[in-house]
Amino acid sequence: MSPSRKARILLYVVIGVALVAVLKLFMLFGPPGLYAKTESPEFCGSCHVMDMEYEAWFHSGKHSKIKCVDCHLPNDTLPRHLVWKGIDGMKDVAAFHTGRVSEDIRISDHGARVVQENCQRCHAETMARINDERRCWDCHRRISHKRTGTIATWTP
Repeated sequence: MSPSRKARILLYVVIGVALVAVLKLFMLFGPPGLYAKTESPEFCGSCHVMDMEYEAWFHSGKHSKIKCVDCHLPNDTLPRHLVWKGIDGMKDVAAFHTGRVSEDIRISDHGARVVQENCQRCHAETMARINDERRCWDCHRRISHKRTGTIATWTP
């Protein structure tokens, strides 16, 4: 790889990191309540492509008391949470505005690892008594958005 290409890639990475940092600072210290709003399930469900997932969450029993970010973003440390909120948020915005969101939304490998970590964190006492080598939703099938509440009767 030529030195100019390496420099250009490094510049793109630096610009991307700076953009995420500026957006994070704006959300944290900008308009009052903006950061809290972006943490709400209503915000996550405001895109039409998330209608089914939002409805499933809304009818999911005990899990309807927690926010999307409690499961779908790392919550072990605040810095990791903020970094991934920025990365995933920008990725979602870009995918939505370029029309690259499929109607059948599937969780990525990284997203599945994060959700599994959060299941294990919230249910640590239970996890200490069971085999944790499988994903939680392999057994708890109704946790999946596609098989929750009223949605369970809509999808095969």
